[in-house]
Amino acid sequence: MADTATLPRTPTRTPPTATVDPRVPTVIADGVHVVYKVHGGGSAKGGAIAALSRIFSRKPAPGVREVHAVKGVSFTAYKGEAIGLIGTNGSGKSTLLRAIAGLQPVARGTVYSHGQPSLLGVNAALMNDLSGERNVVLGGLAMGMSRQQIRERYQDIVDFSGINEKGDFISLPMRTYSSGMGARLRFAIAAAKDHDVLMIDEALATGDAAFQRRSHKRIEELREHAGTVFLVSHGIGTVRETCDRAIWLEAGVLRMDGPSAEVCDAYEAFTSGR
Repeated sequence: MADTATLPRTPTRTPPTATVDPRVPTVIADGVHVVYKVHGGGSAKGGAIAALSRIFSRKPAPGVREVHAVKGVSFTAYKGEAIGLIGTNGSGKSTLLRAIAGLQPVARGTVYSHGQPSLLGVNAALMNDLSGERNVVLGGLAMGMSRQQIRERYQDIVDFSGINEKGDFISLPMRTYSSGMGARLRFAIAAAKDHDVLMIDEALATGDAAFQRRSHKRIEELREHAGTVFLVSHGIGTVRETCDRAIWLEAGVLRMDGPSAEVCDAYEAFTSGR
């Protein structure tokens, strides 16, 4: 029998420690494609029989074209991040946000989200014939706030929006507001509640310097409360100041994803050379 003491020893190896990302994902876009139809001018010819034939053959109606607005976009957003979405007009930024919020069907790919993402857009529908005061109540209820919570936060919402600084505009119908006033009130309503994912479409660009300071501070508070903020903006300076990460879309394609300073520099070099 061999003397085990004289046998060569096989050196033991410490198994490599698996790298675990401690960050918590809030939104995952996996190969997202968004295609929608645009109805152009001109009338369909052939009447009901021709229309029925198109339905069975699945051919598009005359004057209808498909727009491939988002093309295979993939990324993961994490808790506590503020992410700027940049790109030239028509690059798919707002369409991507609508897909994340569940307001735009996805043709291919999948969007996973933690909780219900809230989309705040300049064109978000409030009731134009109702007063700002009534819209604060309706907007709060739509976000899941109780009437008691709305009463407690009502004055803070009005003060944050700044629309009463030059008169009692909160009691007037929304149709009397400028686009900037309406956007500020929408942001103030949305910002009154903590969100898992809050998506802002150009709202910050409508306010003065004081409103933008309040908005930036509120975004920081949302991030501290474990939220993720997406900001669509044509103002690169706003993205630099507000966001730590930026995603650049161009013609529906994700061109770059990284630290906001680097992505903004690359985007500005691209646009200056056009």
